[in-house]
Amino acid sequence: MNTQARHTTRVALVTGASRGIGGAVAKRLAADGFAVAVNYAGNEAAANATVAAIEAEGGRAIAVRADVARADEVNAMFATIEARLGRVDILVNNAGILPYVTIAETSDDVFERTMAVNVTGTFNTMRAAASHLNDGGRIVNFSTSVLHMAPPTYGVYAATKGAVEALTRVFAKELRGRGITCNAVAPGPVATELFLNGKSDELVQQIAKSAPLERLGQPEDIAGVVAFLAGPDGGWVNGQVLRANGGMA
Repeated sequence: MNTQARHTTRVALVTGASRGIGGAVAKRLAADGFAVAVNYAGNEAAANATVAAIEAEGGRAIAVRADVARADEVNAMFATIEARLGRVDILVNNAGILPYVTIAETSDDVFERTMAVNVTGTFNTMRAAASHLNDGGRIVNFSTSVLHMAPPTYGVYAATKGAVEALTRVFAKELRGRGITCNAVAPGPVATELFLNGKSDELVQQIAKSAPLERLGQPEDIAGVVAFLAGPDGGWVNGQVLRANGGMA
């Protein structure tokens, strides 16, 4: 069986995939032959647009609503995907929120919601994947290069991603014997609505020039890294964090 034929039977779940990096990942995996479940929490129209874009290119996709911070909704999401597409082979934990606020000014509500989506959400899907993911599958979590850069106003966000990296390394070992890899991708600044909102053109250009490649990342850049980890060439990478940031320190 050739690689393309094998991939047409495989199923990928991408959380937070209605737009931005998640949308680009969903489209790339569909182009690589995966049937894709496009998870969203609230923006149904954007999720349906991602599905429509995949179908327009001849791919197969469905939109599935779930708040990943809720374990019951995560379990229901896996059940829906299994009923409509089959058992999941690839889990991409892209869903996340990024509040720009100093630690001193972070409210309890902001702290709790950021932890709930970024940490509990990743934990919930990983835990469900332990019983729902096919042997030989792949898990790709999302961290951030901000974790090591540690700029002001990113404290809570960086803390959540530190937790994600720890979960990634441990889970890779706990899945021993099943042929499943578990890695994380840590993007630098990427030209998405989430990053660009509230920033002046001057600040955006300053940030872009700070990388040796002198540009912002594009969602497709990150999607390519995820596709590598999800594809046959990434099978020997396990328990790692790939910093996809154009060389930004």
